[in-house]
Amino acid sequence: MTGLDEWQGGVGRNWATQWRRTDRSFAALTKRLIARIAELPGNRVLDIGCGAGELSLAIAGARPGVRVTGVDVSDDLVEAAQARAHAGSLANVEFLVEDAARWSDPQSPPNLVVSRHGVMFFDDPPAAFAHLATTVRPGAQLVFSCFRAASENPWASEIAGLIPQASVTTPPDRFAPGPFAFADPAHVEAVLAAGGWQGIAFEPVDFTYVAGEGADPVADALAFFCHIGPAAAALRALATGDRPGIDGRREIEERLVELLERRREGSRVSFPAAAWIVTARRGAD
Repeated sequence: MTGLDEWQGGVGRNWATQWRRTDRSFAALTKRLIARIAELPGNRVLDIGCGAGELSLAIAGARPGVRVTGVDVSDDLVEAAQARAHAGSLANVEFLVEDAARWSDPQSPPNLVVSRHGVMFFDDPPAAFAHLATTVRPGAQLVFSCFRAASENPWASEIAGLIPQASVTTPPDRFAPGPFAFADPAHVEAVLAAGGWQGIAFEPVDFTYVAGEGADPVADALAFFCHIGPAAAALRALATGDRPGIDGRREIEERLVELLERRREGSRVSFPAAAWIVTARRGAD
């Protein structure tokens, strides 16, 4: 489970420091998501869980006449996104430290809502999507990506299989906030429909999740997974004293290096990955 407190704390800081690697890992999916977004109308865009801003920045750059707002609960991630917008001299994008489940802009409500893997972390998804439906314009479009099942995402399932169970915190239920909370399309459809969204559709996307590149891609991937994903969560648990920290960390890292070596092809370490691109619309009043 990855909840609000974690994103506002260490998890958000880790993602902010690792944004180049996380953008790389999602690059193939992001390309598909941006292409899907480009098919949809909208001049007022909300990016939910914008992270370090890649999706918001891509939309703002491609649509100079559009106003884009990226919201995220992490100060660190929003700071990283703001720095990237400033470096790119994009005047039509803004980033706010806000919870999309509560945020609204009555003066200029969005007519296009997007997210790259941000919606799975809502504490109360039905309430969040119901709130969004009341704050967007009638007929607004919604498009987001989310992971399919962990079994279809070896970057997560294979790494989780390496971790001593004493270091793993099992979520109270499979729909708890986290990377696979939206893996089940029946659950997602029920959540969206309950919130007032219509025309719900799911597009499966298989993509290559690039974990490491360069002269030493295994070391690059190890540095990434020690900050992001199930190995990072286990290492954080060790730091709280669940297991002897030094020995436990060495055990996890040694197992992880062996896995990454098996997944290495030349100057790249990569894994198959599987996601949904979900689309819906708010009904017209």
